[in-house]
Amino acid sequence: MGILKSILRVATWWNGSTLNTQLYTWRKGKRVGEDSQGNVYYTSRDGKRRWVMFNGTVEASRIDANWHGWLHHTFKETPTDAPLPHKAWEKPHEPNHTGTPLAYVPEGSLRRAEPKERRDYEAWAPE
Repeated sequence: MGILKSILRVATWWNGSTLNTQLYTWRKGKRVGEDSQGNVYYTSRDGKRRWVMFNGTVEASRIDANWHGWLHHTFKETPTDAPLPHKAWEKPHEPNHTGTPLAYVPEGSLRRAEPKERRDYEAWAPE
């Protein structure tokens, strides 16, 4: 079963990198760093292209803001070489939780176990 999982992981883009991306990274990529989630960041040997190899599910919101700036050529140096100063009030990075059990559910939502009844709404009834 492990071999089948590894073949499916290489053949599908949502479970990690595809075979072509792995080959391109092996041939032309230079590893420049890794974030706290295990995502590995690469640059081309000439420094013009930058990309990430996700550790697990491919989800853009899993990229830390510092690395996002580096990927989009906002910063020249990687966050490991020149980390950005952080304020005391800043929260740690979290990926997008939409569609997961950790997603925000407001009061009155049908997704809550016991939705709170709304008193400020009257349903429309035809005459």
